[in-house]
Amino acid sequence: MRLLFIHSDHLEFEAKQKAGPDDLAETEGVPMEGRMEDCATVFISVESGDQDDLDGVVENALTELRDVTDQLNTKNVVLYPYAHLSDDLANPDAAKEVMRDLEAELEAEGFEILRAPFGWYKSFEVSCKGHPLSELSRQVSSYRDEEKDEEESEDLDREPSEWKVMSPDGSVESALSAKDAVSEDMQAFIEDEVEDITASPGEEPPHVDIMQEKELVGYDELSDVGNLRWYPRGKLVRDSLMEYVNDLVVDYGGMPVETPIMYDLGARCIHDHAGKFGERQYRFESGDRRMMLRFAACFGQFSIMRDMHISVNDLPLRIYEMSTYSFRREQKGEVTGLKRLRAFTMPDMHTATENMDQARAELMKQADLSMQTSEDLGIDYVPAIRMTREFYDDNTEWVEDLVAELGIDALIEIIPERHHYWSAKIDFAAIDGLGRPIENPTVQIDVESAERFDIEYSDGQDTHNPPILHYSPSGGIERVLAAILEKTATMDTPQLPTWLSPTQVRFIPVGEEHVDFCDDLVDQLEDADVRADIDDRDESVGKRIAKAETDWVPYYIVVGGNEIESGEFGVNVRADDEELDMSFDELVDTVTDDIEDLPQKARYLPRHVSDHPHFTGR
Repeated sequence: MRLLFIHSDHLEFEAKQKAGPDDLAETEGVPMEGRMEDCATVFISVESGDQDDLDGVVENALTELRDVTDQLNTKNVVLYPYAHLSDDLANPDAAKEVMRDLEAELEAEGFEILRAPFGWYKSFEVSCKGHPLSELSRQVSSYRDEEKDEEESEDLDREPSEWKVMSPDGSVESALSAKDAVSEDMQAFIEDEVEDITASPGEEPPHVDIMQEKELVGYDELSDVGNLRWYPRGKLVRDSLMEYVNDLVVDYGGMPVETPIMYDLGARCIHDHAGKFGERQYRFESGDRRMMLRFAACFGQFSIMRDMHISVNDLPLRIYEMSTYSFRREQKGEVTGLKRLRAFTMPDMHTATENMDQARAELMKQADLSMQTSEDLGIDYVPAIRMTREFYDDNTEWVEDLVAELGIDALIEIIPERHHYWSAKIDFAAIDGLGRPIENPTVQIDVESAERFDIEYSDGQDTHNPPILHYSPSGGIERVLAAILEKTATMDTPQLPTWLSPTQVRFIPVGEEHVDFCDDLVDQLEDADVRADIDDRDESVGKRIAKAETDWVPYYIVVGGNEIESGEFGVNVRADDEELDMSFDELVDTVTDDIEDLPQKARYLPRHVSDHPHFTGR
C-alpha cells in the first residue's frame, strides 16, 4: 500500500463519472460529494502484494495514520482512493475492503472520517498548508510478526514472577515486606517493578526543562519524534560520555568494531532474534527485501563472531561497539526527553564465554564495572537481578556473592520459566526526580543466540556454542545524561561533574584592559587540558557573575588590577559555594585534581563569551 498525506486547510470532492463497470464503483455507504476543513488528506493505493494479508496491511496502515495525525495534531481524516500512486494495483474488491476497514477502525478510535467513493472519476480541490510536515508519503506492507503476536498473547497467561530483596549480608525478604526498611530509591523501584505504581503520572521529569534551559539538547519539529538535536554544550557532554565509556571498555578488554545499522528480516536468525525483543522496531521495504533498523549491536557483532575461527584460548572474547545510532519505534506518547527516544546511542559489548562458569564470572566482573560508572558519573543505582527459577535454585550462593560484591541491596526477580533469550541478567536503574526508574547498565547471559547465529568455538577436539553476555556498562548515553540531570534537580547548588562541564573555568575581566591577561591564563589552562573561557561582554561584573552561576561553571574568577599585580585570585568554587584565595598554579592543581583521569575534550564554543550565539529562545 502507498499513502500520500497532505495536511490540508480543506479537501473538497465531487464524484462525476463511473470509472468502469457498474459493479466496480461504490454507490452505497459513501458520499458522492463532500468537504472537510483542517484535515489530513490521505491518498491511498492498495497494491497487489497487500492481498496476501489484508488485515495485516490495514493494521500497519493504521499505525502510520496514527503516527502522522499525531504529528499533525488532527483527528480529521479524508480517505481518498487514488490509483495513480502505483502501477501494481490490488483487485477492486480487495481495495474497497481495505478502504472500508480503515474507515471503520479510525471511526472507532474517535477520528472524524470523510471517505471518497472508490471507482469514480472525481473532481477535487485540496489546499495544502505548506509547512515542512504538510506533505508526507509512506509505503506500507502487509507483513505481521505472527510469532511475536503469539508470544505477547502467551505473556498474559504466564505465572507471575516472585520478588525478593537481598542484602549484601545474604539475608532475603519478600520485596513488599522489605519495602519500608530499604532506601527511598529502592522503595521507588519496588513500587514501579513489583506494584506497578507509576509515580507522578503525566508529569515530565525535571531533566526535560534543564536540557533545554542549559542549551544542551533540543527538539526538531522537522524530524521524527524522539530524534534530538544537540547544541555545542550538550554535544561536548555527550561526546565526553562516549569517550569515557569507550576507554572503560577497551581497558577492560573490549575490542571495538563497527557494524551496519540495518539488517535483512528475511534471514531467519535476524527475524527470530528481533522477535525476542519487546521494543518496537523500525521495519521497511528495500527493493524486494524486508529490512529493519537495529535496536542494538547484537546482529552485527554476532555476525562477526559467526565468521571467526574462535579457539577456546580466545575466550572470553569481547566485541564492542558504540552503536550510534540504534532505533526503537516507541509510541509518540511514551517518548520523554532523554529518557525514552526513538534514536539513541548505545554502548554495546558481547562476550563469548567457554561455559556457564565463565559466563557467571564475567557477569560479576561486568556488574562491578557498572558500579564503577556509578561512582565516576555521580549516579546512584539500584540493581535488579532477574533469573529463572531453575537458575536461581542452581546458583543461589553465586547470587549471594554477587550482591555482596555490589555492596548494596538488590531487587531479585525469579521468573518461573525462561521465555527470553537470557537465563539471568542484572539491570541497574537510577531514580528520576519524580520517583520513576531510568534503566541504565545491563548484563545478560544469553543462552540461545550462539546456536541461532551459528557461533562456535573449538576446544581442539569438538566445537561448542558459547554462552554470550550482552553488556552495556553505562546504558544508553542519552539516558546517562538524563540521570545526571535528574540528580542536579535535587541539589541545593545544581552542577555537572567538573569533567563534564562545558566550561570548567571562567574568567570575568573587570575591564577591557584585563582581557589580554585573561587570554594568557586561558592559554595556560588549555595547555593543562582544562576548558576555560572569558566573559568579555559589555555587561556589569554582577551580571557576568550571574551568567557564570546560570551556566553552572565550576570555577570562576573576577580579574582586575589587584589580581594581575598580586598573582592571587579569588576563585569561586561552585561545589563548595565559597570563594577561595589561590595562586594560578593552585587553581590548575585544584581543577585537574577535580577532573582526575577522566576524559578531557577541548572547548566546543569560542573562547570569548561575547562570541557565543544563542541556540534557543527564538
